[in-house]
Amino acid sequence: MAEQPDYQVVVVGAGFGGLGAGIALRRAGIEDFLIIERAGDIGGTWRDNTYPDVAVDLPSFTYQFSFEKNPDWSRVFPKGGEVKAYIDHCAEKYGLWPFIRLNTEMTARTWDEGNHLWRISLREGELTCRYVITALGAFIDPRTPDIPGLADFAGTVLHTAAWDHRHDLSGERVAVIGTGSTAVQLIPKVAKVAGRLTVFQRRAIWVFAKPDLKIPPAVRALFRRLPFTQSVVRAITAVIVELLLAGVIVSGKPGAFVAKRAERAIRAYLRTQVRDPELRRKLTPDYGFGCKRPSVSNTYYRTFTRDHVELVTEGIERITPTGVRARDGREHEVDTLILATGFRLANDPENYRKVPVRGRDGFDLAEFFATEQVQAYEGVSIPRLPNSFFIFGPFSWTGSSWHVMVETQAHHALRVITEARRRGATAAEVTQEANDRFFAFAHRRASRSLLFTNGCESANTYYIDHHGDFSLLRPTTALQAWWSSRRFPLDDYRYRSLPP
Repeated sequence: MAEQPDYQVVVVGAGFGGLGAGIALRRAGIEDFLIIERAGDIGGTWRDNTYPDVAVDLPSFTYQFSFEKNPDWSRVFPKGGEVKAYIDHCAEKYGLWPFIRLNTEMTARTWDEGNHLWRISLREGELTCRYVITALGAFIDPRTPDIPGLADFAGTVLHTAAWDHRHDLSGERVAVIGTGSTAVQLIPKVAKVAGRLTVFQRRAIWVFAKPDLKIPPAVRALFRRLPFTQSVVRAITAVIVELLLAGVIVSGKPGAFVAKRAERAIRAYLRTQVRDPELRRKLTPDYGFGCKRPSVSNTYYRTFTRDHVELVTEGIERITPTGVRARDGREHEVDTLILATGFRLANDPENYRKVPVRGRDGFDLAEFFATEQVQAYEGVSIPRLPNSFFIFGPFSWTGSSWHVMVETQAHHALRVITEARRRGATAAEVTQEANDRFFAFAHRRASRSLLFTNGCESANTYYIDHHGDFSLLRPTTALQAWWSSRRFPLDDYRYRSLPP
């Protein structure tokens, strides 16, 4: 007789993706599931990232679940603490805490074909389940830069994803390495307290002005009394965000037209913030708008005009025990070094060498991502990985609301699980033909994107994966992805049952 699993479903990760999957499971009437989280609290990136001025860089109206709209956001771009409170609220309201196991780190998972279940190895012990929903975010582990001498630095090193709030930067000589979206938020705050701030920039970033308005109490009261008004605002802002962040990138020639006008608008904004033409030149990207995710700030550009702030663009030769030596030979003395150097992406094969995932007939996910073009059917499933679903997979995110993607992907997974249970099947696996059909569609559309036509070669963008493909975003609208999750043919999966 076949072995029975400990759980029907195990969800890996307790950030927005894992909580959204858990809520979807409960709504589908599935209570036999477990959410495992390697950390000691839920929240994912909003648990880990607590650096100064951490905030959402999308409007709050879109940064929430469609079924759990928060009428009490304090501002258009809420701070990290407010987002974490929303996460905790969702876990509490939807009764997820009994299903969450913290401090539980998966070290490997292996498909047991004889019993049609997954064996999940943990730091301590093992558990089994019929289905796995992987709910890791886009960014997995902090990336430490490969700069000579980093280990020899005698001062304090802080990574933005592991901020030490006990360390006081007041009056210190501080260096920041990196000028991505995190640094755009962090740098103005650090400049207010540091005695001297040196920012090492490898590539400039396009930065919009930030309409970060407080939401008046009267508007919040309106949202509470007439919830449909917030739904309308959410729909409008989602369309705007998707047009700017995804539509421009994936739409080809129309996107190029909009991108050029966005560049002009940002250049004009930069001129109002920085008078020095040489400093403006350094702060202006040498790649087109849309090649990398833009950011928003009202203070970032202006910060570099302060007397005690310096922008270094010569590149880093090495880190010394007392500072950072630039390639022009000048050494900048530093007390605290801040690494704003990003994360390993979810589809990086290294993630699955660290935590192996082995499917049917010897399939190895790390090897697959390393040797084959990154792909997944509808961004959710991969052949030879039965009963396995991604919340964030290749070609899954439309680039607008993360929560729309979570709801869309979870709905896809639940349709398959529900259909397998209806058929009495114990294994559901996407067919190779269905996977190839979707990949051809997505790859064809992604290949026409702005990333390959707008001078993006020098951008070093994470939008482009390690095979040179644009697989981070789904090259469709969120509406098309939502529709597909409800209309994809259920027979695109092969259903099998254990012998009696």
